[in-house]
Amino acid sequence: MYVYHILEKAIQEAYDAGYLGKNILGSGFDLDIFVHPGGGAYICGEETGLIESLEGKRGNPRLKPPFPAVKGVWDRPTVVNNVETIAAVVPITIMGGDEYAKIGIGKSTGTKLISASGHINKPGVYEIEMGVPVEEFIFSEKYCGGIRNGKKLKAVVAGGSSVPILPAELILKTAKGESRLMTYESLADGGFQTGTALGSGGFIVMDEDTSIVKNLWNFTRFYHHESCGQCSPCREGTGWMEKILHKFLEGNAAMSDIDLLFDIQSKIDGRTICPLGDAASWPVASAIRHFRSEFEEYVKNGKNIKDVKHYYRLNQLEVTNS
Repeated sequence: MYVYHILEKAIQEAYDAGYLGKNILGSGFDLDIFVHPGGGAYICGEETGLIESLEGKRGNPRLKPPFPAVKGVWDRPTVVNNVETIAAVVPITIMGGDEYAKIGIGKSTGTKLISASGHINKPGVYEIEMGVPVEEFIFSEKYCGGIRNGKKLKAVVAGGSSVPILPAELILKTAKGESRLMTYESLADGGFQTGTALGSGGFIVMDEDTSIVKNLWNFTRFYHHESCGQCSPCREGTGWMEKILHKFLEGNAAMSDIDLLFDIQSKIDGRTICPLGDAASWPVASAIRHFRSEFEEYVKNGKNIKDVKHYYRLNQLEVTNS
């Protein structure tokens, strides 16, 4: 809750300076800000789930329409924005929309906050101009500083745990051989077959020793835990996927479980009230699509892969993508 207290203090400073409250700076404009701390539920990142929570109810997403702009908090028109969007208002206002749009490239204008983590030398939150090459972002000293301990790049989750994972060769270049850029359009090039999404900017880098299967199990366990349970495909499907992936980690999976896992995720995708179901299914589909041979290796040698972090390195196995 320390962040809550910091925010409350900053808001009070704005009131004291006359930037909030009644008749702000003599303009005749009134604005008050109230902070409502939440319980940390992932599902409340969905705007109508957030509204339900603000109203004191369980954070279940609503059916749409009506959309919040028509019927939101307490049935009143409501605009829901995240902090990053609101933070961009000041430079846009000061610079003007046309000038601000010169930052970036193509339709991806302005800046983007990228939370870089994983096996990199300089993890952190970076504000980048849209259009930086992915290779530069990962390997330059200006940003992530390369893969730690001199390891090779294996895979990247470019926009948070819900977006498709890509192997090194597809995150650095598109399937057409073009340099992949940190833009919405470039990362999406190739669709979900060979592309991904910029999403929330949660940029996770994995080195050559990473177990894609164990990482996927961790993602799926999270989505199972965070599902609100309102939609049966998400409520049941996330649990089934977690259990099947646990079979791989325990060395009890069969080859048929790979296709079963892919089939289950396909029954979740696009069949839920909110995008959490999609978020749970896309990492599974992409992991199998690009790293199927690693799943097969778990089936063949599952009893020997307890120490998953070092298995491939110690056995000098080359995991090929399919």
